[in-house]
Amino acid sequence: MTPELWLALALGLTAGVGFWSVSTRLPALGRPRLATRIAPYLLDVSAEARRLQRPTVVDPVPVLGLMATPALEVFQRAFGALLGSSGGAAVRIARAGRTWTVEGYRLRQLLWAVGGGLAGTALGALAAANGSPAALVAAPVVGVMLGPLLRDRLLIAEGTRRAARIDSELPTVLEFLALSLSAGEGVRDALRRVARVGSGTLADLMQRVVDESAVGVSLPVALTALADELQIPSLTRSLTHLVAALERGSPLAEVLRVQASDARDHARRGLLEAAGKKEIGMMVPLVFLILPVTVAFAVFPGILVLQTQL
Repeated sequence: MTPELWLALALGLTAGVGFWSVSTRLPALGRPRLATRIAPYLLDVSAEARRLQRPTVVDPVPVLGLMATPALEVFQRAFGALLGSSGGAAVRIARAGRTWTVEGYRLRQLLWAVGGGLAGTALGALAAANGSPAALVAAPVVGVMLGPLLRDRLLIAEGTRRAARIDSELPTVLEFLALSLSAGEGVRDALRRVARVGSGTLADLMQRVVDESAVGVSLPVALTALADELQIPSLTRSLTHLVAALERGSPLAEVLRVQASDARDHARRGLLEAAGKKEIGMMVPLVFLILPVTVAFAVFPGILVLQTQL
């Protein structure tokens, strides 16, 4: 096969995967079914309506994973120490709210490594044309190493934003649970009410706990699994106290009120810390921009007057 044929094959495969990925995200053509049309009006009373409002899409990555299994194994052996353990990757995926498997995430990192290598090759070719032949070898290597790391940094940033949303929603959800328990509802009914009425990331997690308990998983086990999966300190602390209260028979409403108060205090301390960091950051333009300009406006007229008199 000639180099031109290899290039055409690679470009055709890339274009096919790209068109497939775009087509899976496009809305379905044709008239919607009756169930789809009335689903938005039944979200509060029907789990099937909520499922229809969150339709699943076809992901081409698992299919690519079956075809690229040998390359994925070589990639994991070569970058195992750089990428971290599978357990840490699973925690980052769960915290970001993704439904990927660890193998699917590694395949995505492999694709980012390939993309980084291609970008590095292009930059190295430009640098070599300008008289830097060493860049033709160094740039692709750097691109291959930075691609998976950049994908991992993006996943960590996504998980951090989702954890911040959960921290902000936690006091309200705990107080709502305490109010429902004080009104005489059971724990499962209170969680079900929060998942049905509430909106947000934490309400969706409560719905998952309710679904797991409905199929036979005990409520303490489901709550503990959620805390271990996400490993968000504030959520883990609240769920641990809730599980302990369930097992020991403690008054749940009072425990939840205390945990809501602690969560609000923690959020307040976080705001104070963020304000302190922003205050230091605001000193940079004040010292290096505003203050020099002020000094220049104050000193320049005097210097001009002295030069004029001389």
